[in-house]
Order: sequence, then structure tokens, then C-alpha cells
Amino acid sequence: IVRMATFIALACATASGAQPPAQVTLNSRLTGDLSPNHDPVIIRQGSTYHVFSTGHGKRLIETRSSTDLIHWTAGAPLFDTIPDWAQKAVPGTGGMWAPDISFVDGRYRLYYSISTFGSNRSAIGLFTSPTLDPKAANYAWRDEGLVVQSTFKDDFNAIDPNFIIDRDGKHWLSLGSFWTGIKLFALDSKTGKPIDPRAKPVSIAQRPAPASGPAPVEAPFIVDHGGWYWLMVSYDYCCKGVNSSYYTVIGRSKAITGPYLGKDGSALMQGGGTIFLRADLQEQQRWRGPGHAGWLHDRDGQDYVVYHAYDKQADGAPTLRIAPVGWGADGWPTADY
Repeated sequence: IVRMATFIALACATASGAQPPAQVTLNSRLTGDLSPNHDPVIIRQGSTYHVFSTGHGKRLIETRSSTDLIHWTAGAPLFDTIPDWAQKAVPGTGGMWAPDISFVDGRYRLYYSISTFGSNRSAIGLFTSPTLDPKAANYAWRDEGLVVQSTFKDDFNAIDPNFIIDRDGKHWLSLGSFWTGIKLFALDSKTGKPIDPRAKPVSIAQRPAPASGPAPVEAPFIVDHGGWYWLMVSYDYCCKGVNSSYYTVIGRSKAITGPYLGKDGSALMQGGGTIFLRADLQEQQRWRGPGHAGWLHDRDGQDYVVYHAYDKQADGAPTLRIAPVGWGADGWPTADY
């Protein structure tokens, strides 16, 4: 009887043109300083969750914190000056993009991108700190310098870094945007930099370009779960407000170096994969271009995906989004967003 009443109520609402009640999700409960937010990553230290994202204007790497994953408070920008080496490596750069955060051997590693829009004259830099708490006595970010650089002569773009330690204890950095796609670099575990700077990186995702123009792929993030490595990447275009066509796909591989395949067997090296995050249905039309996903495996075992999307109800503002992730009987993840 209750189910029938609910069905009748929804049918009447649809017939009258009214929208049915919105589903209550973590995203629907988020409050506080959620925008502007591009390219977020998330980590937990103690009882505090920290989100780092692309800087805006003179704010170099945005910071936000929360104790409950729901209410978010913006902090001071992580940096207010671009390192001298980075300005020399990428003349004309004005910001620090797409950070990645991890905790390794007692220090937090923050990888970040330096570039100019539309160019592959880019670089990945590294800062480290013993803590993320700005009020702690030992809080201090140390510039570790250049990690990876790309120039006009390269077939890849050194932005959008993501760090991971594989199950054999080896350290890796994935990165890439446009050009020939996503690359994977083997790192020295002590320095966090490539073991051999001259070695050719491994290609793990690419979209063959059609005759009509580029087929964008960027923003890699690798997750280790259930005996598989899972690679998330974003397809199509961000940064166009409500006209953004960004969406996120995922594939898995037994080896961290690939090949990564979608649920249907399609290869990420051929522009395949399984859709993981996509825009609202046409009849809703609010959250557009969900992408540049990061990941948190929380202490209680719950997984979360963090990403940005463009809010049509706020003039297309790039906004922080967080969704819990469940793992289905088929072993594949689903985000409750």
C-alpha cells in the first residue's frame, strides 16, 4: 500500500509538471565554502578532512577543511608565490594547478602542476610537510623542486599528477592532459622523483583523435582495490561552465602499468572505459561536467570520490562534490551522487 501510494504521488507530480522530491545524498547535504573549486583532492589527518584544489587568481592551491565531510570551511591559500624554478621552467605561468596529496614516510607529499593554458610546456613540482594543520608548531611546506617536465618537443603534457604506491611497494606518478594521453612514471621512493628522468614513461590511457579534432583525456587517479588497480580519467571538456562536457570513466587492470579495461572490455588506451560520473539527466539539468576525480579510502572502510561539477543554479560555478562509493557484486564501483 505504501509503495502504491508513493507511485501514485510521483505519477501525479509528474503529470502536474512538479518535480518529485530530490534524493538525499551526501552531495545534497554539503554546505559552506564549496565554490570556486576545480580539480579537488581529499585526505584525512586525525579528525579533520582536507581538500586541496586549483588556485584562483593569486590564491595558489586552495584549501578547505571539515570535521564531518558535510560543512566545509575555506582556509588560506597554501602558497602565495610560485617557486623561482617553476617560473623559469614555464615562463608566463600564473598559477598552480591540480594538486595531489598523500602521506609517505612521515611527510605529506603535495604534487602540483605548473603550465599555461593550452600548452604542454608544463612541469610537476613537489612540496612536503610533516603536518597539514596550519596551527601546529611544525607546520611548514618545503619546496622539493621539479619532478617531471614536458616541452613542445614532448608528446605528453606534465599536468594533473597522481601518486600511488603499488602492492610491491613501488612508487608511481601518473599524469597527463590532451596530447597522447596519460603517462605513468616510476619514482624513487626516497625522493618522490623519477628513478630515471630519461626513461620513457608508460602509456596507460589515450583517446585516438577523430578527424573533427581533439578527443581530450586528462586527470588520472589510480586506486588499489580488490586485487585490481582502477584508473579514473576525465573525458571531453572542462572549464566551460554549464557548457562543460566533462565526464569521468573508469577501467581496471591486474598490473598497475595496464592494460586498463572497462566493464565491457573496452580499452582506455583506445578511448574506452566504463562511465563512472556523468552530468544530471536532461530533465534535471543542474550539475554539469563532473570530473577531475580524486579518492578517499576512509578509516571505517568507506570509499569516497571527490570531484568538481558546474552548478547551473549558480551561473555555472565550479563546485565541490563528494559521493560515497559502493562496490557491487560484480566487483565494480558505483558512486552515489
